[in-house]
Parts: sequence; C-alpha cells; structure tokens
Amino acid sequence: MKKRMLDTAMRLMEEGLIPSVSEVAEAAEVSRATAYRYFPSQAAMIQETVAQALGPILEWESDSTEAEERIADLIDFAYPHIETYEATHRAVLMLAIDQWTRGKAGTLGNEARLVRGNRKGLLNAALNPLKNRLSPAEFDRLTQALSLVFGTEALVVLKDISGLDGEEARRVAIWASLALVRSAIADSGAVERSRRQSGMKTKSGMKTARKRTGRTVN
Repeated sequence: MKKRMLDTAMRLMEEGLIPSVSEVAEAAEVSRATAYRYFPSQAAMIQETVAQALGPILEWESDSTEAEERIADLIDFAYPHIETYEATHRAVLMLAIDQWTRGKAGTLGNEARLVRGNRKGLLNAALNPLKNRLSPAEFDRLTQALSLVFGTEALVVLKDISGLDGEEARRVAIWASLALVRSAIADSGAVERSRRQSGMKTKSGMKTARKRTGRTVN
C-alpha cells in the first residue's frame, strides 16, 4: 500500500503537480485514514518519494582512491538519474521554495518542513581521499562549493538559464567540480609551503640571534 502511494505521488509529480497526502490517497484509491497513517504530512510523503527517485544515487560507491576521479564518477552517475525524474526533483524544489516563502510570511504554521541535504553525504563520500590532506575547514569549504554544481538546482540553472541539454549540463558540472577540487588542493599546498617557509625563517632568525649574542635563545 505504501509503495502504491509513493508510485502515485511520483506519477503526479512527474505530471507537474505537488500533491497533498489527500490528493495522492484519492488518486491511489486509498482511504485518507490509511494514507495519513503512512504519511502524517505532505513533507514526509514527498521526502520518501524523493528517496525512491534518488534510489541508486544514494547507494553510489567508488573504488577509486583519487578525489578527482570519484567526484567525476559521482556526477557522471547521478546526473542521468536526476534527469530521469527531473519533474519530481523540480516539484520538490518548488515545494521547498514555497515553504520558505510562507515561512517568511508567517503563514506556514505547524506544517512539517521539507528536509533536504542528501548531496552533503554523497559529496563527503566522494571527497573522502582528501580528508587527511585538507584541513577540516578546507574540506568543508570544498564540499560547500561543490554543492553549487551538484544537484537539482545546478541542473535547472544549466538547462533553463544556459540552454544546455542533459549531456552538456553533465559535462559542465564535471568540469566545474574538477576545477574546484584542483583549486582546493593547490590552495592547501600553497598554505603548507608558506607555513614551512615561515618556520624556516623563524629557525634562521633564531640561529642568527644566537650567533650575535653568543647565548641560547629560548
């Protein structure tokens, strides 16, 4: 029964709707009482629908030990799946924006909020080889930057604003992601070199001070 409702919700979302629990119950020919027993709120139902749509993406894994290969593989794998259920993902985005707007207006009331953020876990997994190479702050910043080019919002921008098709959008997303990863690695290396040079200068200064005073500098 639950799967029947999720399949119906997804079908309605693919038709461009953002269905309520009652609307899905009616379309699936399920009683409202039964529907609300499975899904106490629209947000809960939509989130499970998205989880079903994402399916294989959430189970993504890579055997590569290189961060660049892993991030490229993630996008190469995920974007076609996102596009397959593009209408569903756009509907979720619309609901998130609608809830934000009503929240600002003070009209959201006690409605359960839609929780998003699957991309964070996926990006963390893809960047795992860099966890010991970047500082925690650098790692978090890279993950945050990559969230701008990975996901529904990025696909919408690349298609609607730039006029790209799905394949072109995927290639641009991979290019941008690799540029961000390489930049983060280069920046981290530059900081480390600067620290080493600073340390060498400090040691050199201490040696010079010892020579001038003939005493040990503590």
